[in-house]
Amino acid sequence: MQILIKGARVLDPGNLDAQKDILVSNGVIEAILDPSGPSDVSKQTDPSDAREMDAKSMDVQVVDASGMVVVPGLIDIHVHLREPGHEYKETIESGLKAAVRGGFTAVCCMPNTIPVNDNSQVTAYIINKGKQARAAKVYPAGAISQGSSGISLSEIYDMKQAGIRAATDDGLPVENSQMMRRSLEYCKGLNIPIFVHAEDKSLVDGGSMNEGSHATRWGIKGIPNVAESIMVVRDIALCELTGAALHFCHMSTAESIDAIRQAKKRGVNVSCETAPHYFTLNDEAVINYDTNFKMNPPLRSEQDRQAIIKGLVDGTIDMIASDHAPQSVDEKEVEFDRAAFGIVGLETSLSLSLKLVQDEFLTLSDLVDKMSKTPAKMLGIDNDIKQGNTADLTIIDLESQFEIDPAAFVSKCKNTPFGGMQVKGEAFLTMVDGRIVYQKNQ
Repeated sequence: MQILIKGARVLDPGNLDAQKDILVSNGVIEAILDPSGPSDVSKQTDPSDAREMDAKSMDVQVVDASGMVVVPGLIDIHVHLREPGHEYKETIESGLKAAVRGGFTAVCCMPNTIPVNDNSQVTAYIINKGKQARAAKVYPAGAISQGSSGISLSEIYDMKQAGIRAATDDGLPVENSQMMRRSLEYCKGLNIPIFVHAEDKSLVDGGSMNEGSHATRWGIKGIPNVAESIMVVRDIALCELTGAALHFCHMSTAESIDAIRQAKKRGVNVSCETAPHYFTLNDEAVINYDTNFKMNPPLRSEQDRQAIIKGLVDGTIDMIASDHAPQSVDEKEVEFDRAAFGIVGLETSLSLSLKLVQDEFLTLSDLVDKMSKTPAKMLGIDNDIKQGNTADLTIIDLESQFEIDPAAFVSKCKNTPFGGMQVKGEAFLTMVDGRIVYQKNQ
C-alpha cells in the first residue's frame, strides 16, 4: 500500500515551501510531485519506475489535504511519560498516542520515573515499550546523576549506547556546581546535550505560584523569578567554562531570557525552550485556587509573558515544548499548596502555539522550525521532507476551529488550564514511518 498526500502546501523550513503531492511507500518518501490527479502518479516519477508505479496505482491510498499544510513531523523535546512507576498517571503507550493526536511524531521523555532512568536497562525498557505502542517515536533523556540525587554521575555512557539523546535531572536541579561542571565536561565528550531544570530550591521555599501581588491577594506563598534566573546565570557560566552544549528547559522569566540572549551574543553554546502556557497565560489566570493552573515553574507576570513572546520572536528561545506532566485527580483535587505541579500539554501544544502565527508574532515557518526542525537537530534526527527520507509527517489544518475538551484527551490525565478555550488550527493527520497513526475523525 502506498499513500499519496494531495493538495497540500508542503512546508519544510529552509528546504521547501510549495504546493506539492507526496508519495509514501514502504515507510519512506518515495517522491515529491507537482500537483496532479491520482492517475498521473507514474508520469512524474523516474521513467524506469513508471511501469512498476502504474501496476501499483490501484493500490494507492489518497489523502486529500487540500487547503492544509504538510510539515516535517513535530517533535516535543520535553515530556513526562511517567512509566515506569507511575502508570496510573500515564503509560508510554497512552502518552505516545496522545502525542500523535497532537501532531507529534516523536517525543523526548524525561527520566524522573520510578526507577529513575539512570542506567541502560531502564533506557532499553522505555525504547522497547515505545516501539510496542506503534504511535510516536520515543527518544529518552537519561538522568545526569544516580537516582537524580545530584551526588554522583549516572551511567551516561551506557545509556547513550542504549539510546538516550540527552542527559538531565529534570524535575530536580543539579544544585552542586562542581557536579554540574563535571556532567557538562563528561557529556561534551559524548556529544550529547545537558538539559537544565533551572531552579534554586532554597529560593522556592515551598512556594506554589508566582511571587507577586496576585499571590498575596490569594494568600498563596510565592516563587520569585530569581529562583529560576539565578541558576540560569550559574549554568551559563559553567557552559562558557566547559564549552559543552547546554539546553534550558521551560523558561518562564524575563531575567532568564535576557541572560540567555546575552550569552548567545557572546557565542556560548546554549539553547532554550518555553512552553505554550508561558506565552498564553499569566499569574492572574490563577483564580479560585484552581490547581490546573499550578505548574513548575509557575505562570509568571504579564511582563514575563511578553518577554517570552519577545524571546520567541527574536530567536533567543529556540524551541517550544509542552512539558507534558500528567497528574491524577487525587493529586490535583486538594488544597493549592498541597497539589502536584504540572499540566498535560501534548494535545493542546500545537493549537495554542498557532495563536503566535495568527497574531503575527511568528510566521508559520518560524513555528515549524521551533516545533520540528530545531528539536530534530538537537536529537540528531534528519526529518527533512525529501525523497528517500523516513516519512514522519504532520498535516496541519489551519482553519479548524474548536473548543478544547479535556474529556476527549487520549492522555490518561486531564489536568489542563485550557479546558473550554476556543482555538484555531490542529493536527489533521500524523504519519510515523510511513504509517498513518492518527487521522482526525477516523
